Amino acid sequence: MFYRHCEDSDGRLMGGEMTVDKVAEILDGKVLYKDKEDERHVGKVVASDLMSDVLLVDADDILLLTSLASDQSIRTAQIVGAMGVVVHNNKPLPASMLSVAQTLGIPLVTCPYAKYESCVRLYKALCAESGSEEQ
Repeated sequence: MFYRHCEDSDGRLMGGEMTVDKVAEILDGKVLYKDKEDERHVGKVVASDLMSDVLLVDADDILLLTSLASDQSIRTAQIVGAMGVVVHNNKPLPASMLSVAQTLGIPLVTCPYAKYESCVRLYKALCAESGSEEQ
């Protein structure tokens, strides 16, 4: 799932100043890991539990929303150059997942909402930042 309604002419999300901290705030989530030196901004939002689908994404700085609480989601995020991963439904994460996130430098957030609810919340926030109407 991609957010396309709040894009500029280059296909980047308008209001593109959204960082991992802001994502966690919008989703009432908890940042488990982030690199203090790397404050990348959300370029695209992708919501999927099928990592094979995520591997087909050709975009920069994606934020991966998933319910897959495994190392594989972090490794996939690293392959596609994601700026972060959000795991949904307050799923318990294996300790190895946090370790892999730290090793690969991929920010990791957990949140209580389902993926759909998170998509809606992020969409509204991104549109509000850009000043565009919700579609």
